[in-house]
Amino acid sequence: MDWSTLKNSKKLLLGTTNRKKLIELSAHLQPRGFDLLTLADMPSFIDVEETGTTFLENAKLKGVAQAVAQGLWTIGEDSGLCVPALGGDPGIFSARYSLSPSQSANASDRSLVDQNNNDKLLREMESVPDQQRDAYYVSAIVLCDPTGNVALEVQGQCWGRILRKRRGTQGFGYDPLFEVVEYHQTFAELGLNVKRAISHRSRALREFLRQLDAKL
Repeated sequence: MDWSTLKNSKKLLLGTTNRKKLIELSAHLQPRGFDLLTLADMPSFIDVEETGTTFLENAKLKGVAQAVAQGLWTIGEDSGLCVPALGGDPGIFSARYSLSPSQSANASDRSLVDQNNNDKLLREMESVPDQQRDAYYVSAIVLCDPTGNVALEVQGQCWGRILRKRRGTQGFGYDPLFEVVEYHQTFAELGLNVKRAISHRSRALREFLRQLDAKL
């Protein structure tokens, strides 16, 4: 693995168009001097079909495809919510939980889809008792070189529980329903600074950066 191009350029492509994910990723990477690009900065980008059966497989699919297409060191990330009482659902289908198999969600539709996903989760968990409403977020992050080789791969988790109604206006996805028990607040109430410290994505990123620092 030739790390010299990344070490010299400090240029990284974040393989996402999700602005809120970008904020969280950037908060950890920019202080290290990385020049961060997103798919929105590219003249064009491919829409990668997420055919993997795990978060890590989908992160690799996205990272590898975008790295090769753009010729850049690329971070691929996949994340979602798992509820044991629902057999692990919504899992890898978290972002499109309320959509039919033939539907896809554009970035402009994200807020509405998030709302519908939360509505579906509440319906599916209506009869689940309070003591069985545990859930966890997962984030899988990979780094791919410009030729599509996977250089690093990590995962992070954050446990909480699913409430019976939304609380808070910050965050995205299932954040208004996901309460971190130790704080007695949802991700949508905690604010970015606290979420940055304890979230699944931040935990994965800390391990990612530990490994990246060792390579560079």
